[in-house]
Amino acid sequence: MSSRQPSRKPPRQIRANAIRALAMDAVQKAKSGHPGAPMGMADIAEVLWTDILKHNPANPDWSNRDRFVLSNGHGSMLLYSLLHLTGYDLPMHELENFRQIGSKTPGHPEYGDTPGVETTTGPLGQGLANAVGMAIAEKVLAARFNRTDEAGNAYAIVDHHTYVFVGDGCLMEGISHEVSSLAGTLQLGKLICIYDDNGISIDGKVDGWFTDDTAKRFEAYGWHVNDFVDGHDPKAVASAITAAKKEKNKPSIICCKTQIGYGAPNKAGTAAAHGSPLGEDEIAATRVALGWELEPFKISDEIYKGWDCRLKGAASENVWQQQFTEYSQQFPELALEFERRIKGDLPDDWQERMQALLRKTDEDGKNTASRNSSAEVIRELASFLPELIGGSADLSGSNNTHWSEAQTITADNAGGNYIFFGVREFGMTAICSGISLHGGLLPFCGTFLMFMEYARNAARMSALMGIQNILVYTHDSIGQGEDGPTHQPVEQLANLRSTPNMSVWRPCDAVETVVAWKAAIERRSGPTALVFTRQEIAHQDRDGRLEEIGRGAYILFEPEEAPKAIIIATGSEVDIAMQAATTLAQSGTPVRVVSMPSTDVFEGQDEQYKQTVLPDSIRARVAVEASQIDYWRKWVGLDGDVVGLTTFGESGQGTEVMQHFGFTPDAIIAAVNGIL
Repeated sequence: MSSRQPSRKPPRQIRANAIRALAMDAVQKAKSGHPGAPMGMADIAEVLWTDILKHNPANPDWSNRDRFVLSNGHGSMLLYSLLHLTGYDLPMHELENFRQIGSKTPGHPEYGDTPGVETTTGPLGQGLANAVGMAIAEKVLAARFNRTDEAGNAYAIVDHHTYVFVGDGCLMEGISHEVSSLAGTLQLGKLICIYDDNGISIDGKVDGWFTDDTAKRFEAYGWHVNDFVDGHDPKAVASAITAAKKEKNKPSIICCKTQIGYGAPNKAGTAAAHGSPLGEDEIAATRVALGWELEPFKISDEIYKGWDCRLKGAASENVWQQQFTEYSQQFPELALEFERRIKGDLPDDWQERMQALLRKTDEDGKNTASRNSSAEVIRELASFLPELIGGSADLSGSNNTHWSEAQTITADNAGGNYIFFGVREFGMTAICSGISLHGGLLPFCGTFLMFMEYARNAARMSALMGIQNILVYTHDSIGQGEDGPTHQPVEQLANLRSTPNMSVWRPCDAVETVVAWKAAIERRSGPTALVFTRQEIAHQDRDGRLEEIGRGAYILFEPEEAPKAIIIATGSEVDIAMQAATTLAQSGTPVRVVSMPSTDVFEGQDEQYKQTVLPDSIRARVAVEASQIDYWRKWVGLDGDVVGLTTFGESGQGTEVMQHFGFTPDAIIAAVNGIL
């Protein structure tokens, strides 16, 4: 085997060809994958990663690194090749195990599996949305922490760019409009999007279904646009990125004309190079066409040396670290706050403050809508959690996510803590995932529970990645009333609860709302959906027993005699259950009431506690919730009953709608008597 490369090829071309070889060989070995995008974008990626991107392979989590997102995640071998070649902890055997169980090179990049992967991508357009969130985070944190001392020395401890590669599919997806429009409005000057304009998707040439004028579209958003850049000309690519970096008040999109599957003599420029292995014969012909003499998964020392970014990356981080050391001396309190927030730690007095808020809320005993209770908690949290950043999809006054002291984040003032997202539920949720992934901020976002359907895939991606994203959903049931079945959720709670790693809280009063928010803030391993009512709900008397609420379910009411049945309820239906239990006790039927604000948290408790609340010895159980009934069968069994919904709602006064569908004490009593 010869490791010498033909001298007629310039070094850049040789480095780019290393990506092409690794991509086509890995896809061929896996017998599935997408070689075309990596081969077509190899020249662009080589320029960005070797000359421009600020990163340290030895420390992928360095806070001031540039962020890189591969939104067209099907081209994952592009990213894996870059990580391997530049010196990240991704050895060659992982590339050889592309798309295999347990490897660090899954079919699409997955956050947490592979060092250097900033976000999970694959559902097209969401990587772009995550990148917008990262750019927002950079701008907000820079406004908070960057300072100039009395001597005029500037300390830019937050100063980096976010680069995102996108393909035709990303720009066809509607989420690209949502987030790109907002990015232009907020003037995210450090966001640079590189569009792989190869004109090919799975079905063939996109000019049969995608004829948008992308340049004019992004100009209309307020972006800096560089159109018709030759994606195979390193000088043109470098010049375009350099120009984009000079833009301070506009995000940039660089439209690079490329050939999908570049180098493949018979399949380049065709759909055949998109989502299938090239085949042994075509790969052999491509090696000849590229002058690539190395065997599969072999890279010469010379090529590795040309790619290696470890020394340069370490030097960049060391310069930043020296600056941060000086910054810490000049601004010690800010430095401590920065370090705490980047680590994801909560303030030292977190537990004390939340316990005080919980006790006060219990003592106040207010009857109020849980969305109002949530608003009070948010206001309190914002007073001592500077990392809290929230927003709503044009429902701030309905979700009650905005508070009087909130400072709006705008293009000219990034030092705030509230984002008016506009009617962009999907984009908002994915942006908040990007904010969370960036680090240093704790995002929440609001909409109606019904409209989580617009954001469903973004919420799922938060759960898949295991990242914190607090989803505030109000108007939680048919009890919200007049807007009718288009706005009344029925199956959404079951949808959320069935999502792996999604935690869901549906509080029954202000006290449970405090506990739910506390749990959401403390949970760093996945998203939390907080589900609140529009209508007023009653405070529940717990005789000071507050600690068990955080276990997801607890005994709210215990009759004087041994209970014959158990009523399980959530949210606004808990008070109806309490009324039913009182009446049943008076008639000689002792019944326990269990409030279950979080089914998943309760499921995570030890068996002893679960048996204390829902013992196997009491099989007579009725669940009460104004939502789809099937989910509750797991808690009441086939012999139990569920007072729930099997149809969509109706338009009318909220209380009348609830009564119309049988959410009354009498209906619950009948259900209990029916199973006894």
